[in-house]
Amino acid sequence: MAEALKTFFDEGAVRRIAAMLRTAWSAFPERRFVAEASEGLGSLELMDRARHIKSALHRALPTDFEHAANILVGSLGPGLEQTEGHGMSVFLYLPHVLYVAEHGLGHFEPAMRLQYELTQRFTAEFSIRPYLERYPRETLARLRQWARDPSVHVRRLVSEGTRPRLPWAPRLRAYQRDPAPVLELLELLKDDPESYVQRSVANNLNDIGKDHPDLLVATCERWSRDAPAARGWIIRHALRSAVKRGDRRALALLGFEGSATLDVTATFKPKRVSIGQSVQVTLHVANRSSKRQKAMVDLVVHFIKARGTPRPKVFKGGAVELAPGAVTTLQKTVSLADLTTRQHYPGTHRVEALVNGLAASVGAFTVTLASREG
Repeated sequence: MAEALKTFFDEGAVRRIAAMLRTAWSAFPERRFVAEASEGLGSLELMDRARHIKSALHRALPTDFEHAANILVGSLGPGLEQTEGHGMSVFLYLPHVLYVAEHGLGHFEPAMRLQYELTQRFTAEFSIRPYLERYPRETLARLRQWARDPSVHVRRLVSEGTRPRLPWAPRLRAYQRDPAPVLELLELLKDDPESYVQRSVANNLNDIGKDHPDLLVATCERWSRDAPAARGWIIRHALRSAVKRGDRRALALLGFEGSATLDVTATFKPKRVSIGQSVQVTLHVANRSSKRQKAMVDLVVHFIKARGTPRPKVFKGGAVELAPGAVTTLQKTVSLADLTTRQHYPGTHRVEALVNGLAASVGAFTVTLASREG
C-alpha cells in the first residue's frame, strides 16, 4: 500500500493540483509550480513527496496566508459523501494538509476554515494537532462546536485529531498528562449515530486508557448506564487494550468477573519451530464444574529477546460460555518471522492462558535458528 501511495504522487497528481489552483486563482504560476513540484519526485518516499509538493505549493501561493487559504478552499473538489471506499484519491490533499500545519499557525481563523474544508475531503487529524498545542483554548472551543456539525467527517476530526497517541503523529503530551479536555469532547460524541465517529471515539478512549487506566474504566462504567447498543460497542472497543492487559476491572465491566472454573490445556503444531516459520497454538477449554461458565480467554507468549530474557505478548483469544461438561477450542497462529518492529531469538517460549485476567501456564514451544541449508 505504501508503495502504491508513493507512486500516486507523480507528475500527474501535481498537474491535477495545479489545474485546480489555476481555476481558483487565475494568477497561479502553473508552469513553474509543476516544474518545481515534479523535479526529483521519483526518488522520494511517500511523505517526502508530499512535503516536496507542499514546499512548491508554498512558493507558488501568495505570501499572505489568508489570501492563500481562500485560494486553496476555492480550489477544492466536492466533499466526500461516504466514509469508506475512497482509495488513494483523497491523498491528493495531503500536501494541502502539510501546508496548513506549517504555514497557517500564525493565522488561526483562516487556518481553521481551511482545515474544516480539508477534513471533508481527506482528513485534518494531523494538521489540527499543532493548533491544539499553540492555541489550546481556542482550538478546543472550535472543536466543541464541530462536535455538533452536520458533517460526519468534521465530527470525526474532533475525536480523531485529539487522540493523545494518534498513530503516525507526534503525541499530544499535554493531553496524555491531563485528558480531561479530550474527555469533554468525547462526551459530546459518545452517542454519535455514525459508526465512523463511534470507532474514532473508542480509539481515543483506548489511547487515554494506556496512560490513565483507572480513568478509562471509570468513564466506561459511567457510559454503560442505560447505554444504547452503539455506545455499548464503543465501550467494548475502548476497553480492548485493557482486556489484553488482563485488567480485572475492565473484564468485570464486560461481564467477565471472577476466576472462572475452566481447565485450559494447549497443543503446539509444531512444538519445535525455526525462526521465520510459525506455530499453531490450540487452547482446549473445558468446563469441569457443575455450573455454566463465562470467561474471556487470551493467549500470552513469552518471546525470548536478544539478551535471553522473556517478554510477554498477549494475543486475543475470545469469549467463551460453556455449559457444565462442555469443551471448546481457540486457535492462534504465532508467526516467528522477523519484522522491522520485532526480531526473534532461539529458546524456549513459555505460553500462558489468561482466563478473566488470571494467568495459567499451558506449556511451551522451542524456537531454533533457521536452517541455512539450500
